[in-house]
Amino acid sequence: MGQNMALQRIFAADMTEVKKLTLNKGREKSMERRHPWIFSGAIHKIPAGLDDGDLVEVRDYRDQFLAKGHYAGGSIAVRILTFEDRPCDANFWAEKIGNAASYRRRHLSLPGEHTNAFRLIHGEGDGLPGLVVDVYKNVAVIQCHSFGMLQSIDLIAQSILKVYDGVINAIYLKSEEALKSGKRPDGWLAGNPVEKIMVLEYGHQFIVNVETGQKTGFFLDQRENRNLVGLHSAQKTVLNCFCYTGGFSVFALNGGASAVVSVDISKTATAIVDENISFCENAGLHESVTANVLEYLKSEDVPEYDVVIIDPPAFAKSVAKRHNAVQAYKRLNALALTKVKPGGLLFTFSCSQVVGTQLFYDTIVAAAIEVGREVRVIQHLSQGGDHPVNLFHPEGHYLKGLMLEVS
Repeated sequence: MGQNMALQRIFAADMTEVKKLTLNKGREKSMERRHPWIFSGAIHKIPAGLDDGDLVEVRDYRDQFLAKGHYAGGSIAVRILTFEDRPCDANFWAEKIGNAASYRRRHLSLPGEHTNAFRLIHGEGDGLPGLVVDVYKNVAVIQCHSFGMLQSIDLIAQSILKVYDGVINAIYLKSEEALKSGKRPDGWLAGNPVEKIMVLEYGHQFIVNVETGQKTGFFLDQRENRNLVGLHSAQKTVLNCFCYTGGFSVFALNGGASAVVSVDISKTATAIVDENISFCENAGLHESVTANVLEYLKSEDVPEYDVVIIDPPAFAKSVAKRHNAVQAYKRLNALALTKVKPGGLLFTFSCSQVVGTQLFYDTIVAAAIEVGREVRVIQHLSQGGDHPVNLFHPEGHYLKGLMLEVS
């Protein structure tokens, strides 16, 4: 197919009109820090008729150009696309997406022979706030986290097809913004609908359903941590909690684990786990359990394991929920620590952006104190390199993890 593939257009025309937005005097200094967000309190003058998703020029009180970005009516008023005074046209999008692709080829060898599922665009980390693009073999899945990105979807999709001509032959839009706009088609913007995609991650096989799976279909940010678990699983018993589609379990089994148990509250998830496990030569060493993880860990019938993995969903999505989230992480990890054999390993994670690295660390310390276990920190863990963090946007570092030895 390639770059000339017809797209199902969402908008009759791409949004090209640029309106001016003025900052309060003195706020232009904050732009030197190159943070990609401008908050509503920094804005002096909003032009009449400005709507969510509009492309705006940000100017100082002297009417000097500062940046261009997408406007939104919330706390984050502008998500910056460029600090250069240039058109945000087809060339702009092709350049941005081309740079992201080049970075992944250059430093991560993605896509590669043994890994063909990866994140192509990671929002602010790739200079495109509000946009996520994941690639599964020959399918690109787009998520727009701002209405501005949704209004640019045609140019984004065209650029992806151009940059990955002959590699990507289908594009799927999976976005809450698209649903809210009421202008979403059936989801597929290009190519033929695909129910299931077989992908490779370090040579391990996984089935991904981009239409029904969580997020874009798979949690790509844990790839390097899954590989690490696999390297430490030989002849070990492994407990994978909040297993979702069984990524850690597959790596553990293929890494030579003597037994693996995967636990998730969702029957749909454990069914997918079983499907992914079926590709493993030693699938008979695996057991899926549909249960509430906290209740499961409280059971005295659950034995100790050589390796325990705790990878829960985000417990807090706002600062207001942070305290409750920390208490939940503490309870969960205290229980997990009681299920690790002496000398065994605990891999524990938090994907809650509002729970910072130090706070998460302190929470695990409190859990270890509560259960009276001696614990060594072997390694601090994070998201993979295809989820890069913009140096000026520390909020992009959302996945925190620890590899711990428990005595």
